[in-house]
Amino acid sequence: MAPHKTKKLFRWDFWNFVTLAAFLLVLLLLVYPLFNIFVNSFVQEGKFTLETYKDFFTLKYYYSSLTNSLIVCSLATIFAICLGLPMAYIMARFDIPFKKTIHILIILTLLSPPFIGAYSWILMLGNNGFLTRFFHDLGLNTKSIYGLHGMVWVFTIQFYPHIYLYVSGALRTIDSSLEEAAESLGSARWGKLKNVTIPLIFPTLSTGALMVFMASFADFGTPMLMGQGIKVLPILAYEQFINEMGANPAMASTLSMILLAVSTSILFLQRYLVSRKTFTMSALRPPTVIKLKPIQKFFALTYVFIVVGVSIIPQATVITTSFLKTNGPVFTSQFSLDSYREVLYRVPKAIVHTFTYASVSIAFMLIAGLLLSYIVVRRSSKLSSLLDALIMIPYVIPGTVLGISLIIAFNKPPLELTGTWIILVMAYFIRKLPYTMRSSTAILYQIDKSVEEASISLGVPPMKTFFKTTAVLMIPGVLSGAILSWVTTINELSSTIVLYAGSTATITVAIYSEVFTANFGTAAALASILSLSTIISLIIVTIISGKKGVSL
Repeated sequence: MAPHKTKKLFRWDFWNFVTLAAFLLVLLLLVYPLFNIFVNSFVQEGKFTLETYKDFFTLKYYYSSLTNSLIVCSLATIFAICLGLPMAYIMARFDIPFKKTIHILIILTLLSPPFIGAYSWILMLGNNGFLTRFFHDLGLNTKSIYGLHGMVWVFTIQFYPHIYLYVSGALRTIDSSLEEAAESLGSARWGKLKNVTIPLIFPTLSTGALMVFMASFADFGTPMLMGQGIKVLPILAYEQFINEMGANPAMASTLSMILLAVSTSILFLQRYLVSRKTFTMSALRPPTVIKLKPIQKFFALTYVFIVVGVSIIPQATVITTSFLKTNGPVFTSQFSLDSYREVLYRVPKAIVHTFTYASVSIAFMLIAGLLLSYIVVRRSSKLSSLLDALIMIPYVIPGTVLGISLIIAFNKPPLELTGTWIILVMAYFIRKLPYTMRSSTAILYQIDKSVEEASISLGVPPMKTFFKTTAVLMIPGVLSGAILSWVTTINELSSTIVLYAGSTATITVAIYSEVFTANFGTAAALASILSLSTIISLIIVTIISGKKGVSL
């Protein structure tokens, strides 16, 4: 009888070490800071108290910020659906020209920072904007862009691409036999759309709507530039944390917890709605592209060009005004490179910092994306699922909350990192890692396991197989996600504004400061540098994804 072998419960290998290291990293950079901010919200002057929560729900100054946030985000989400849904349907179902160019312009709109859009609309429709002055000369007294309506406008124009991207992908994969069945039963085009198409795409439509709501809810720059006294939650949390009249960390922590609670609640609400209205289909027969009559094509193109044209106006305005001579805060009609010279003279370090910090964080994201996606996909378990869920948490954490939590966690020994470049890199890494993770896992699902098995069967050790075969095949997907992470990192303001010190300021902080001191020329030049970096990055990711079949 063969001797009984005891089965080891735990086998120590490279992947177990990576899993352990990943959990420790997530605990350090995410769980520990969030736990600190949670505890801090109940502590005032060293004593446990519920006073800050009581103040929030009883004092209008505090609870009105939540009301304002919900009004702005809800309206922006509704209007984004109104713009993005028809755009997705036209682009996915009809034969209209310039599709690739339109697609890139829509993505460019999404990837440019919202506060640059806000700044551009202020240049045009602010109290002294050139369109405001033009309308005034015509005898038309138009309302200024400042206020809640301005925030809704900027968020709608900025974030409707979320709806477009999610819905257009879903519309291309619907099984056409379902729509044909509805037609054969006498359903008109509108009835087919309402009763078949929209219910089928509801999960992806609701995910796009969730992204719009979350992005609007978490944004710091747009409300700060456009609010003029109207507070939303991220602004109030920031002001309570960094206040010249005396900071109130307990209230800032309380506001951060409420921000987090609302974000998480909206996420769970979306998941609940999707679970009740999810339909499965085979998608064996994707819908064919419909050829439009000339008059139909004219109206479809008109709609697309108006929406894309309006959404690209902020980029065009920023780039154009960066080459105009300024007279104080006013742009003249003369072209000049003075703004760029001033930028290079006054804030060259901000430009260097931006690209240095982003590059360092992206290097860590590339390594993490390669290794962690392999654990999640190839070594699937309850532990790897938990790790994946933890890594995705930053998707729903507003940058202001993350910034405040990191300062509270790391402002004293043994890890006193507040004011250093390290804390900025930490924030960028944990906040943007989900982009790289999602693209890495997506491409790994496309790589057949038999490729690895064949390599191992030829005598190549599993570790060597991963680095020489699997990792090489994964590079296009990992790079696509990393470049998108890079773009959102260089454009990051919400967490940076909380975490930066004078010696670690970035381009976004410099733009923010220049706008508030009415140096609009240098702000435009800095914003143009960001826009150009975003465009180049987008071209690179489009080339990579196009060549390797990686989905954006």
